[in-house]
Amino acid sequence: MTISPASRMNLVQEYYFSTKLKQIAEMRASGIDVLNLGIGSPDLPPSDSTIETLASAAQNPKNHAYQSYVGIPALREGMASFYQNAYGVELNPVNEILPLIGSKEGIMHISMAYLEAGDEVLVPNPGYPTYRAASLLTGATVVDYDLSEANSWLPDLAGLAKKDLSKVKLMWVNYPHMPTGAKATKGFFEELRDFASTHNILIVNDNPYSFILNDDPQSIFSVEGMKEVAMELNSLSKSHNMAGWRIGMLAGKAEFINPVLRFKSNMDSGMFLPLQMAAVQALQNDKSWFDELNKTYKIRQQKVFEMMELLDCQYDVNQTGMFVWAKIPAKYSTGYELSDEILEKSGVFITPGGIFGTAGDGYIRTSLCSEVLVFEAAILRIRKALGIC
Repeated sequence: MTISPASRMNLVQEYYFSTKLKQIAEMRASGIDVLNLGIGSPDLPPSDSTIETLASAAQNPKNHAYQSYVGIPALREGMASFYQNAYGVELNPVNEILPLIGSKEGIMHISMAYLEAGDEVLVPNPGYPTYRAASLLTGATVVDYDLSEANSWLPDLAGLAKKDLSKVKLMWVNYPHMPTGAKATKGFFEELRDFASTHNILIVNDNPYSFILNDDPQSIFSVEGMKEVAMELNSLSKSHNMAGWRIGMLAGKAEFINPVLRFKSNMDSGMFLPLQMAAVQALQNDKSWFDELNKTYKIRQQKVFEMMELLDCQYDVNQTGMFVWAKIPAKYSTGYELSDEILEKSGVFITPGGIFGTAGDGYIRTSLCSEVLVFEAAILRIRKALGIC
């Protein structure tokens, strides 16, 4: 019997890291000790109090039932307090916050709630591949907006305004930006607000990296009037070392969030209660906890800079987030070529920038989510492969 998958599946491929992890597993099974510096999965634990809260709550037999689709009030209140303390942004915990089972889930839910065939959606190039995949699966048409180092990896809003945007319903933005580590200014967000208002486009800012190697965390809602044109995704995955816990949130005015909730409530049930209770505790981490985390990332970042210099790659020392984005030397045609060469000759995997879009072809991205000893081992392997004593 042959059953064909839905035609929409022809629009997307298996996620790059899904296939790459299989290759790495095969290489390791054959005896090659691959150092994986590609994926941004935090290797450090959440705060002790977060883990203790989870363990204690999980022991209570009353905490294992289905939960509300909108999360417990304490979680929404904790998220609202976090936004107030961290960004100076006021959110109503009753109807302006929707907890998510990870913000990646939110990308799909938002896309399904707002996009359909005939709509167009603006997607950053380079950018997180899920924006494109989720948009295509709705039947909408993806319109790339290219980002460039020359423009500090910010969209050219004036250039976009000259195009026909009449069918554009939604625009994905992501600052601090992944994969480039670029930050947005308040002035840019003000221009973005006016652009969205003029062209009747809903902005969604994906904001999981604002506390990693960043001295000035911002929310898009720090700009007055942004709630009228935008929503914002956030997550505890990166900032609180809780990637596998799958705890995210969507913020915005009730009018924008309600369609997302309507879709989400048909797709899943509420988050495990002990996870919600632990998230409430994690959201109370003070500045000293983030400072210690960033000390670790800063040391690792310096090691990756050293590695990039060995490879003759150029990089911005002021980039933020848990990656290093670097421009490849002219002798390589794409980041794929350099990535494959390093993997073959050194057993070190670094992500080619092209997986984030064609505008990333001339770059590579290295994750900071490994111990210093791993980076030192990678440096030694690369030096050996290059014949440097």
